[in-house]
Amino acid sequence: MDKIIYHVTTKEEWQTAIANGYFEAASLATEGFIHCSTEQQVEGVLQRYFAGKTNLVKLIIAISELTSKLQHDFSPSVGESFPHVYGSINIDAVIIVEAVNIN
Repeated sequence: MDKIIYHVTTKEEWQTAIANGYFEAASLATEGFIHCSTEQQVEGVLQRYFAGKTNLVKLIIAISELTSKLQHDFSPSVGESFPHVYGSINIDAVIIVEAVNIN
């Protein structure tokens, strides 16, 4: 299993997370978890869900530092299992924040 997972969000949402001390995506309220990806899945996620969007960042998250439950769930629409965080992501689990440029 990977030691790192990734989540793409906006710079604004990340600034809100820093102010709050934790990160919560809208999907936590609507689906019960925060969508994440493995390194190999990030590019496909960017193409499917973030095409044409700007001011994006990729959160690089250390699994060992997460305080919420991590579970891999199968996505039938893509035919792959994705890491999902069932709760907020604690700020100290985010070890790197990178700007994202979609080509």
